[in-house]
Amino acid sequence: MAAAMAAYTESLSVDSRMVAEDIWGSQAHAIMLCRQGIISAEDLRHILTWLERARADHESGAFQLKPELEDVHMNVERYVTEGAGAVFGGRLHTARSRNDQVLTDCRLYVRARLMETEQALVGLARTMLGRAAEHIETVMPGYTHSQHAQPITVGFWATAHVSAWLRDLRRLRAAYEIVNLCPLGACAVAGTDLPIDRALTAELMGFGSVQDHALDVTSSRDFLVESLSALTMVMVGLSRLSEELVWWSSHEFRMVELDDAYTSGSSIMPQKKNPDCAELTRGKAGRVIGDLMALLTVTKSVSFGYSRDLQEDKPPVWAAFDQTLGALATLTGAVGTLRVKAERMRALVDGNFAVATQLANWLVAAHGVPFRHAHEIVGSLVGTLSRAERTFADTSTVLAALGEAGIATDAATVADVLDPLAGVRRQTSQGGPSPAEVTRMIAALGAGVDAAEQDVAHRAAEVDAARERLRGEVAAAVD
Repeated sequence: MAAAMAAYTESLSVDSRMVAEDIWGSQAHAIMLCRQGIISAEDLRHILTWLERARADHESGAFQLKPELEDVHMNVERYVTEGAGAVFGGRLHTARSRNDQVLTDCRLYVRARLMETEQALVGLARTMLGRAAEHIETVMPGYTHSQHAQPITVGFWATAHVSAWLRDLRRLRAAYEIVNLCPLGACAVAGTDLPIDRALTAELMGFGSVQDHALDVTSSRDFLVESLSALTMVMVGLSRLSEELVWWSSHEFRMVELDDAYTSGSSIMPQKKNPDCAELTRGKAGRVIGDLMALLTVTKSVSFGYSRDLQEDKPPVWAAFDQTLGALATLTGAVGTLRVKAERMRALVDGNFAVATQLANWLVAAHGVPFRHAHEIVGSLVGTLSRAERTFADTSTVLAALGEAGIATDAATVADVLDPLAGVRRQTSQGGPSPAEVTRMIAALGAGVDAAEQDVAHRAAEVDAARERLRGEVAAAVD
């Protein structure tokens, strides 16, 4: 192979993440070959001895990948062959192909990263629920069309994000189920005529079951698309949170302040405090969206059976995991240290007409006014006050307008109707911002987060148990 071609086709820079997974899969494969009588116990002892040495060298940082060997699989196999000898080492690759081998390594790696992402998202959700509990009655403007809509609370806003993140956790869990299938034994494209036991290798690696159809196995990358799609949805949600943090921390809003640990200064303007953690998350969300498009484009025209195009499947997935895990860690810290400026939030609500719907609803509930007519009465009042550059604090104008509409009331009643916190407390419909509803949702969302955390811990324990079983098999074979 020409030097330029070798450099062009190498995959070690990407495969280097999967050394541990390649060793694990090779150990499981060798044990299965011996159990099935395809290789001898002596063969197995030599193979596993050197695979264990490879594992120890990798964990200590002594395992050196050689570019001339093209990929991680050949590096591990060559290590075994050079240590155990060509006869023993040469038997390791019996009844497998690099086609099913790389998929095995990749599924093991992605499976672990998915659980890591779930755990990180659980951590962010717990942090946000903690902030929600602190601010059940901290009034802030709710927005539609980037304009004041109705008063809500910080607790209500925070629980909305957690509600969305629980769906992200379900997407990650669903991707895990698709990933957690064992491809080993499909070989190049059509299986093998040797008497292998695919269920045993799946069990030794902690897979949920065997991926059945050999041609589908070696052709499929949808498990990567599924994982990257879930990561994309996570990043889109984090970008939306980041957008709010960017704007709300500006001087014009002054609703929140990010801790210095998650901001940066300017090289020329000494007053600057830039919300870099949030801005970068918006940018990195674009990268992850692009990673998904890149992977879909790679896979869209590959016919069934392996093609070298598929070597380009892993770089966008690796990059997406890196960016998503980085964003989750950073935003968890930013949310946990965020300073909420309650007085400023209340001033913004009071300084605009966010409570207009409260007044319209009071006309409906207390005076039997049809809602459309109530809407007209309040809309006209808002226009009058706005043109005079006044707000609902001008009680005399409010009372006069209501009187003209035939509504008899007094200043104390109007003040209560137009109080934003009182209005929020009355918003008791299911899923609304009342303290009682937000408290209920914090508990319900917390239970959902707990369940997700317990589920990922259970799956991690199953994988660890499979790994320990395999290590026991390795130790017994070597001894």
